[in-house]
Amino acid sequence: MKRDTQQRDAIRKALLSAGRPLSVNEVFELAKNEVAGLGIATVYRNLKALQTEEWIVQVDLPGQPSRWEVSPQAHHHHFLCRTCDKLFEIHDCPEGLIRLLPEGYTLEEHDILLRGQCDTCTGNTNADANQKRLKGN
Repeated sequence: MKRDTQQRDAIRKALLSAGRPLSVNEVFELAKNEVAGLGIATVYRNLKALQTEEWIVQVDLPGQPSRWEVSPQAHHHHFLCRTCDKLFEIHDCPEGLIRLLPEGYTLEEHDILLRGQCDTCTGNTNADANQKRLKGN
């Protein structure tokens, strides 16, 4: 049974407004601004309920706390900033992954995690400068 509450609405709003996968603490920090007295246990409970409803999915990365994102509309990958520990979605996928497989192998699925520094942490808010840097390497 789907139960909408002020707390759940605030958690949904936090996930939607962030536009990226959030940790429990990030959800809590954003949602508590909307609902006075919101507790971390309530955030956990609601994240579990939203996951059961398939409104969100859990994103697990090795050595990292779980994060949650609004159920994706399409296949995508992630970028993890090593400085601020924020996770971002990447809506592109490299072609030719099958060429990496040994002969006779079958690719069923894949996940790609890029690591580095986000534009805020590098002090570079110009995406074009990042692209030029990448092309030069």
